[in-house]
Amino acid sequence: MKCQMCENPASVHVTDIAAGQKRELHLCDGCAKARGLVPQAPGGQMNLKALLSLLTGGAFGGGKSERAARRTETCAVCGLTLTEFKASGRFGCEHDYEALRAAIEPLLERVHRGTAHCGKAPRPLRVQAWKQQMQDAIEAENYEEAARLRDLIRRAE
Repeated sequence: MKCQMCENPASVHVTDIAAGQKRELHLCDGCAKARGLVPQAPGGQMNLKALLSLLTGGAFGGGKSERAARRTETCAVCGLTLTEFKASGRFGCEHDYEALRAAIEPLLERVHRGTAHCGKAPRPLRVQAWKQQMQDAIEAENYEEAARLRDLIRRAE
């Protein structure tokens, strides 16, 4: 398909439906960039701050004085600030959870439906039973079953 403006091969296709009318526009990269339909920078630059704010639903929000106070919160160990965390979405060290707790807790609460880890942990009795079953399999020279049980034990421990 050709660009409707300059006859070059079209690579951007825009469909607009307004008042029940469907309109299609087929443009080459140059014409699309000239009309502001694609980003000027290669790779499509994204505003990470706006994206993080949209994803968190304003969990880092609050009044302007609250925002200014939170911007100054930093981790004493690695120096990560709340602003840097919001921009990257990653912590610098395990101490950041405490340093940025006031801002992070509402986010964790909403995303994980809680602030305490409630995951599964292997039960000691189950591991002991696997160890006994592994010994029985070794005595019966069933090495494939013994290897499977060994791997289960390693993962659990």
